[in-house]
Amino acid sequence: MKLLLRNIDRTITEAQLLELFQVYGTVQYCTIVMDEKTGQSKGFGFVELPNPGHAKSAMKNLNGYLLGDSKIRVKKADDKKTG
Repeated sequence: MKLLLRNIDRTITEAQLLELFQVYGTVQYCTIVMDEKTGQSKGFGFVELPNPGHAKSAMKNLNGYLLGDSKIRVKKADDKKTG
């Protein structure tokens, strides 16, 4: 299940997110969206946990979690529709 993370402190690294989410299960991938011009974090990203139960547990427990100076928001990512 792909999760959308919002309100990520701009100083947080992908490694820190990975460590946080691995507590809940295997993480398929973890990425923070970066601004192409500045190379700085845009403050949001995605984490995918293949096991839906683990993803739901992470979502429930980490939504509102204080990470750095910001409380992250975690929800199920919408699938982009093409066409």
